[in-house]
Amino acid sequence: MKPIKNICVYCGSNPGRLEAYADAARDLAEALVSRNIGLVYGGAGIGIMGAVADHALQLGGKAVGVIPQALMRKEVAHYRLSELYVTQSMHERKMRMAELSDGFIALPGGLGTLEELFEIWTWAQLGFHDKPCGLLNVEGYYDPLIEFLDHAVTEHFVHPSHRAILIVENDPGKLLDRFTNYQPPIVKTWVEKDEI
Repeated sequence: MKPIKNICVYCGSNPGRLEAYADAARDLAEALVSRNIGLVYGGAGIGIMGAVADHALQLGGKAVGVIPQALMRKEVAHYRLSELYVTQSMHERKMRMAELSDGFIALPGGLGTLEELFEIWTWAQLGFHDKPCGLLNVEGYYDPLIEFLDHAVTEHFVHPSHRAILIVENDPGKLLDRFTNYQPPIVKTWVEKDEI
């Protein structure tokens, strides 16, 4: 495993119902900065996105945002970041975030967060990358999803080795420790990178 320099964090542009979600975003920012790991995220200055970026910057860390032109106003782009990339599409946004990152963590969020997490996890399953993917399960937010994923394994729609790619922890420090020691499973490559 190569050194982790930047972690991509997927999370909501809304604050959610509980203050614990923003608290966890700040805790994750502290854990990243204490390990000299940069933050890569969706580039918004509001919601959980804003909380994780603001706290990383307050602590002297690096925060890189990637946002599509169409969401500059809707997600309220954060203009005080270390770097802000503006892309032409969502697909370009996700690709740039993946290229800049050595691992991926989902904090609580909505459909966009889930879509980003599942896409990057699928890319790992297909062998397009061997970077760690994780859930920071704040206040049990992801409990129903975890239960469903385990059910999908039981029903033979998800292979246990593919399920094991997704690391789940409640504590950001423990999650990052597991990322540092991550050994990607050997997965059957269905298609080569140059075929996509």
